[in-house]
Amino acid sequence: MNVTGTETSAGSSTTRSRGEASADKAVTSDYETFLRMLTTQLQNQDPMNPMESDDFAMQLATFSGVEQQVKTNEILTGMGASIGVMGLSELAGWIGREAEVEAPAWFDGAPLTLSPKPSEDADRAVLVVRNAAGAVVAQEDIPIGGGQMEWAGADSSGQPLPKGAYSFTVESYSGDQVTDTSKVGVYAEIIEARGGSSGTLLVMKGGIEVPASAVTALRDAS
Repeated sequence: MNVTGTETSAGSSTTRSRGEASADKAVTSDYETFLRMLTTQLQNQDPMNPMESDDFAMQLATFSGVEQQVKTNEILTGMGASIGVMGLSELAGWIGREAEVEAPAWFDGAPLTLSPKPSEDADRAVLVVRNAAGAVVAQEDIPIGGGQMEWAGADSSGQPLPKGAYSFTVESYSGDQVTDTSKVGVYAEIIEARGGSSGTLLVMKGGIEVPASAVTALRDAS
């Protein structure tokens, strides 16, 4: 159970450095092209109708603005990556604990804790379980009041399901009509935390990755 903040930070820095170098090279190339075009334009302008100094200054100012924007974007990208990595020190205490997320969870034979939330006006609620391929492998009626429940990992006929990743939704009914379908929160163990330019990711049991912002509850491992 490792927090890979240092390695990720180094990798992100390397990636940013390469990106910045590429952007700098592109800007330099564009600037040289612009100067060549401007020189050619000056050499071939009509002596009787030369380029106005205001037009010349405007072209230079326009290119300078584009160049500055590219530099600014690179700086902002680097800042975003740094902020993402800074949060890893706080997430270190999450490693080994269980987080509730509305995402697929790894089933290894031990029951999973689910938190279905049927619609308040439902008169019937059905838990729907899908495997990693998206196929429905189990359906069962659950209390319409919601609350936590233990899923034992059985299909609709009561037979044990194989190990793997499963996702959960709850269908709310009014009579025979499905009025709402919502994702179900499930508790899973946090194995690792990773930072990057796109934010902080948590690696859950089974290698399933979720954004840290998706966590709705946290508890000690059972």
